[in-house]
Amino acid sequence: MTVRVVLADDQPLVRAALRAVLADAPGLEVAGEAGTGAEAVRLAAELRPDVVVMDIRMPGMDGIEATRLITSDPGGAHVIVLTTFDDDEYLYGALRAGASGFLVKDMALEDILAGIRAVAAGDGLIAPGVTRRLIKEFAGRPEPAPASGAGGGFVPPALGSITAREREVLALIGSGLSNGEVAEHLVISGATVKTYVTRLLSKLGARDRVQLVIIAYETGLVGTGR
Repeated sequence: MTVRVVLADDQPLVRAALRAVLADAPGLEVAGEAGTGAEAVRLAAELRPDVVVMDIRMPGMDGIEATRLITSDPGGAHVIVLTTFDDDEYLYGALRAGASGFLVKDMALEDILAGIRAVAAGDGLIAPGVTRRLIKEFAGRPEPAPASGAGGGFVPPALGSITAREREVLALIGSGLSNGEVAEHLVISGATVKTYVTRLLSKLGARDRVQLVIIAYETGLVGTGR
């Protein structure tokens, strides 16, 4: 199955570089390109791609507002934010807008491709080096996330609907562990971890793994000093 991607960046050279990389990658296809946030929203609605790779700083409508509009469509594309490490303030907004992942512009090309595939498959991701610092500060901020369905954000739900084992898995995910690391920690199979993740996504109304991490922090299940 081919993953269809829209590239949204106001720098033509960045789009050209990404397009060249994706052109040679099996299973990935560039469905369209946008130079503004408004154009990205339009292309996402018209072309129905699987993933939009979104720059944050663009003229007119920025990548955060574009992400909010794209993810407000229940059947819309997943959004990966393309950023730099000094864009933290923008990343907090993108998380709340419903972004499924973050890529850093100086990442290795194979990691960027793997990230696009992972998000297309429903596995949210945050670039190594950003995850815990970003999510901890995000979760510690007093402003609430937007309500479910309002621009792609969501209110972290109560944890009463999940089992004790599922809480344990959620806490480990919130701590930044991969499925393989969770399996090793709990001495269970990787397939069993995947089953738990699927159940957590369903019970907690989360779009992807990134939202599970946010839920773990915002409900107090995981946090600084815990």
